[in-house]
Amino acid sequence: MENKKKIQRSWMLYDFGNSAFATTIMAAVLPVYYSSVAASGLEDGLATSYWGYSQSISVLIVAVLAPILGAISDFSAAKKKFLQFFAFMGIIASVLLFFVGEGDYILASVLFIVGSIGFSGANIFYDGFLPEIADKDEMDRVSSGGFAFGYIGGGILLSINVLMILNPGWFGLADTAMASRVSFATVGVWWLLFSIPLIKNIKEEKKSLVKRDQSYIAIGFSRVGNTFKEIKQYKQLLIFLLAFWLYNDGISTIIRMATIYGSEIGIAQNDLIIALLITQFVGIPFTFFFGWLASIITAKKALNITLFVYLGIVILGYFMNSSLHFYILAICVGMVQGGAQSLSRSIYGRMVPANKHAEFFGFYGISSKFAAVIGPFMFAFIGQITGNSRLGIISLVFFFIIGIFLLRFVDIDQGIRDAERLSDPKGKVEVKPK
Repeated sequence: MENKKKIQRSWMLYDFGNSAFATTIMAAVLPVYYSSVAASGLEDGLATSYWGYSQSISVLIVAVLAPILGAISDFSAAKKKFLQFFAFMGIIASVLLFFVGEGDYILASVLFIVGSIGFSGANIFYDGFLPEIADKDEMDRVSSGGFAFGYIGGGILLSINVLMILNPGWFGLADTAMASRVSFATVGVWWLLFSIPLIKNIKEEKKSLVKRDQSYIAIGFSRVGNTFKEIKQYKQLLIFLLAFWLYNDGISTIIRMATIYGSEIGIAQNDLIIALLITQFVGIPFTFFFGWLASIITAKKALNITLFVYLGIVILGYFMNSSLHFYILAICVGMVQGGAQSLSRSIYGRMVPANKHAEFFGFYGISSKFAAVIGPFMFAFIGQITGNSRLGIISLVFFFIIGIFLLRFVDIDQGIRDAERLSDPKGKVEVKPK
């Protein structure tokens, strides 16, 4: 039991480390540095567009790779090796961002794309370990714990980086630009440091491997094709995926576009970064809260609460016109972001068939990654054709309303029974209602 808890803590600590990429590089510091320094020679509109393209390219690549990598890792029992490979890819790209200077927007885009592929690719295998390290009745707690640790770790390093940027002299740095560059390197070091417990302690489930007569790429494509056919048998899981795709589209767009949107409507750089820092620390207790709430009212009901709050956030975002409003919305996002993501992951994990964890989490990954492509694109497209970004943000209402509607039809207990029944090749598994 103690060893199991040690593995779970190690799993959570990885989130503690890699979340620094999401906070400092993806959301807070790099978008501002990209616009003001790396792309300083470009018109404001072009800098924002190139940043958006960089995001879309990175998530599109991961979306295509996700189910293939998941299938390969299931076949080869190599989730740990794949996790290490992608994690080191992200770590190295983060450190190399230190060398991005004025006008180096192409280098910044390339390193961001590589780092994002590493970050998201590693998370596919990280998520795939969840059903192996936690029983079904522990998943809400462990999944929520991972997100909470992520908020803490990402928040701590972002706090340090904000101090560096606001007061570079305290750290012996020449100016804000140098402080930003150093902050990118600290992400790589932080991520590496807190990956060590997981790499050291996690053990791959032993499987009877089938002798292969094809390359892993061919096997991956073949298994992805089979999974597309098989997933039709998991009706509840499929409905949940469709709902997740839609509402997560809205969540991903808010995360990725909040800084640029706030900057465009005139909110100062320091206010934007500090507000995102507030989101991190508000998220810590509320992620645990929603993990607890799920045990009282069910995970599905708790998830619905977070989505209705997001719906309100989007509507309020349309009317936002001051730093105070941005701070209020940042607090609201912090209250529900971790809960929505952790509960989605644990609900999905319950309905995944045995021995296909990484393969099916690949589908989970492809849903979230394609969402991250479509949402920002719609945001930017509507804002461009109307000349009003406020109309772009209000378009996100669609994703939350349809996602909430589809979620009503998901029967999680039936999904669990389907997974257990179909996991047995002879269909003889006796399943007791939960």
